[in-house]
Amino acid sequence: MKNKIWFITGISSGLGEALAQTVIEQGDFVIGTFRRKSQADAFNNLHKNKAFALTLDITNPIEIEYVFEIVKEKFGKIDVLINNAGFGFAGAIEETSVKEVREVFEANFFGTLQVTQAALPIFRKQKYGHIIQISSHGGFKAFQGFGIYNASKFALEGFSEALAIEVEPLGIKVTIVEPGPFRTNFVGNAFKEAEAVITDYNETAGEFRKRMKAVDGKQEGDPLRAAEAILAISNLENPPLRLPLGKIAIASITAKINSVIKDLNEFRTVAENAVYE
Repeated sequence: MKNKIWFITGISSGLGEALAQTVIEQGDFVIGTFRRKSQADAFNNLHKNKAFALTLDITNPIEIEYVFEIVKEKFGKIDVLINNAGFGFAGAIEETSVKEVREVFEANFFGTLQVTQAALPIFRKQKYGHIIQISSHGGFKAFQGFGIYNASKFALEGFSEALAIEVEPLGIKVTIVEPGPFRTNFVGNAFKEAEAVITDYNETAGEFRKRMKAVDGKQEGDPLRAAEAILAISNLENPPLRLPLGKIAIASITAKINSVIKDLNEFRTVAENAVYE
């Protein structure tokens, strides 16, 4: 399909910026969201007739509703929705307050859920569309020091997996993208840490957080090449439900699958006996 309209959240930097740039370069149209009006205005001035930027806080349901009313009135359709907005969070489970947990879930889960729900009536009416959820390899496998972030992405993947089954008969496709470490602002502006620090976790959660910061700017992942991969699968008649990106993502997801299979095989008899005879 030529001249697609892409709705992409969080295009100010990182993968979102790379996606918007790549989509525009291939000749499609981008509707993109920023948190700040000055950023949206600058983007519109730079990409006249090729894109349309709006401000959107994905944790605000009223703003989401307003933005989609504008989209329906101005464009009438969306071909591809990419839910990219969100942020990274580090902290051991015990270190993290319930307030901090709620903030992570408001952005990474509820915000993405509400944007998806707002787009679905458009997709159902036109009887086609592709929803691409930017998750993480941490949405499939958990890591010490990132349990709350992992939980938010596990939740995202759970509803997206169910959604894929629900909308498949309606001509709508769903893909969950699971990047490994990429040279984005994940450990920069889009990253928060628990306020509390418990020294007992220095060698587990604390050490892993240190390692992540130490490799910032040296990650294997190239955001532009990730964007190209996402565009490539968007053109497929049958895109994958899950798309890991990068060698580290593939390795960690494979390790999780192998671990689950090992437990199933080792404890199969115990598991199978937990039924009525």
